[in-house]
Amino acid sequence: MTPEPSPPQPPEAAALLRFLTAAPEQRPHLAPRVTDTVGPETLERIVQATLTRTGRPVTVSDSPDGLLVTGEEGQVRAWARAAPDGELTALYLEGTRHTPARGRRLRLPYGLLVLLLALWNVLALWTAPDRTAWLTDLTILAACYVLAEGLGAPAQQPRLQRRTVEAGAAVAALVSASRLPGLPSGHGELGLASAAVLLMALVVLVAVARTHSWRAPLSQPLTFPLEGIWYVVQGGGRPLNHHARLPEQRGAVDLVGLGRHGTRTRRDHELTAFAAYGRAVRSPCDGRVVSAEDGIEDQDTRPGGRARYQPAYGNHVFIDTGREIVKLAHLRPGSLAVRQGDMVRVGQLIGETGNSGNTTEPHLHLHAERDGVGLDLRFTGMAGRLYRGRVIRAFP
Repeated sequence: MTPEPSPPQPPEAAALLRFLTAAPEQRPHLAPRVTDTVGPETLERIVQATLTRTGRPVTVSDSPDGLLVTGEEGQVRAWARAAPDGELTALYLEGTRHTPARGRRLRLPYGLLVLLLALWNVLALWTAPDRTAWLTDLTILAACYVLAEGLGAPAQQPRLQRRTVEAGAAVAALVSASRLPGLPSGHGELGLASAAVLLMALVVLVAVARTHSWRAPLSQPLTFPLEGIWYVVQGGGRPLNHHARLPEQRGAVDLVGLGRHGTRTRRDHELTAFAAYGRAVRSPCDGRVVSAEDGIEDQDTRPGGRARYQPAYGNHVFIDTGREIVKLAHLRPGSLAVRQGDMVRVGQLIGETGNSGNTTEPHLHLHAERDGVGLDLRFTGMAGRLYRGRVIRAFP
């Protein structure tokens, strides 16, 4: 039986293998642009660290996770670009060994989680044996709402679904108060006090996270770069913003578009089904473009699709205002209207939202930094901080 032929490998795989297996003195000639960008010593240090993680000899192959550099010790993911003559023109090597994902995590729809939580609390109210227990359960229900609103981001759910769950649980809870005249007083004061402390702690936690400031202001407010209805899916302080652990991105926000009914996407999950995809992105400031990338493909959002290893920002535009660097990332390939070195004015079209880089769905990543430290974002005509759960309506 004739074995099936191996799938053809992209030219980037061959170029990267040639680069990694070459003698150190030959590498600058195989990737001159990469060498000019990072310097020969830094490049060789990165290559040797990679080969230490993989072991030798190495092979390079394409996979759903991206290019894989494989050796006797393990694998490292990579992203590369090659010219027709085989020159390696761009390269990113992951700084850790790659462990292939095993299976997929079970993730319940957020709306179902909220519904189950509300039903559990409502049933508890209707089965409470005394008034103290009823008050305790009501306080726990309020704490669950604070947690859902503050940390769970329900505003990105379809409005009808969200309002139905919230209204149904609230009405059922209030109607259950009709049981109180016939219930004994009860003696669960300690449980009630604990529930009250939990509620207050969650209120404080959410309030602090939403109003968090790094005490690192911009030189002047930015102009919001998008039009329409947008939802802040990451923003604020810990634990509302996963960027907070990275010094240069600590003040960043991720913005997803919302459709007519408050939904992010239709059922088919194609890129064009997302309300954020392909929307115009305008410069939030005056300045000079110090970095612009336009040729990185979008990540696959279809069911069963996997994110490939790519440069984290994907297609992007970085603007130097003279006092800080403003970074806009995950843009649509082929959409950039500016190039490195261009001077841009506030409101000028620079590209479109996409799904390139380290992303799981189309959105715009935005942050500003000074000397590698993230700054607190402010926008003209927009009061307050941008925190997870906030909906922004921006129309000319």
